[in-house]
Amino acid sequence: MAEFPAGIKNLIAAFERLPGIGPKSAGRLVFYLLNTPDSYVNQMAGLLVALKRDIKICKRCFSVSEEDLCPICQDSRRNQQIICVVERAIDVMAIENIGGFKGVYHVLGGVINPLEHVSPDDLKIYQLTERIKKLKSEGNLEDLEIILATNPTMEGEATALYIKKRINEIDDSIKISRIGSGLPMGADLEYADQATLSRAMDGRRDI
Repeated sequence: MAEFPAGIKNLIAAFERLPGIGPKSAGRLVFYLLNTPDSYVNQMAGLLVALKRDIKICKRCFSVSEEDLCPICQDSRRNQQIICVVERAIDVMAIENIGGFKGVYHVLGGVINPLEHVSPDDLKIYQLTERIKKLKSEGNLEDLEIILATNPTMEGEATALYIKKRINEIDDSIKISRIGSGLPMGADLEYADQATLSRAMDGRRDI
C-alpha cells in the first residue's frame, strides 16, 4: 500500500494538532503549501518564528502584546475599575471591535473543564483575585465591576460561578455581572457579530 513521504505525513500530523483542523483539512493545507512558491513558504515560516519571538503575554491582563504591558493596560483613558474577564486573548479583540467598552480586561487562558483536565489552578484566576485584592488595598472598590464574559457554554458558566465565589470571598460587596442574553447557549465570542456582542455587553446582569 502506497504511503506519503515522511515529510508530508509529519506535517499533516502537525497541522492536525491545531484546533478545528481534521485529517482532510490538514492534508489540503500541506498540499497547498507544497505547490506554492518557496518565497511564500519561507515568509510564513519567518512569521511563525517572529510570532514566538516578538509576541509577549501582558503582565497585568494576560492578553497578547509586543511589550510587557499591552496597549489597553497602558491606556490611562481606560477605566481600571471595570474589568472584563474573558477566556482567551482573541475574545478581547471581539469585544474591542464593538467600540463601546472603555474598561480593561483579564484573560483566563481557558475555562474549567475536568474532562480536559483543566482545573482552576491552570487558569489565571488566582492572578485575577490578586488584582482585585490590590484594588481593595488601594481603596478602589466603590466603582469596581467585574464583568464575567466567559462563553455561554456549560464550562463557561461553571467558570463564571467559580470566579464569583472566589471574588465574594474577598468582598461580597463587589459588583459582579454576567454578559447578557445576546449570546445563545453554546456560542463563542470569537464568532459572534458586533451587534450581538454589543447587546450582550449592554444587557449584562448581576450574578
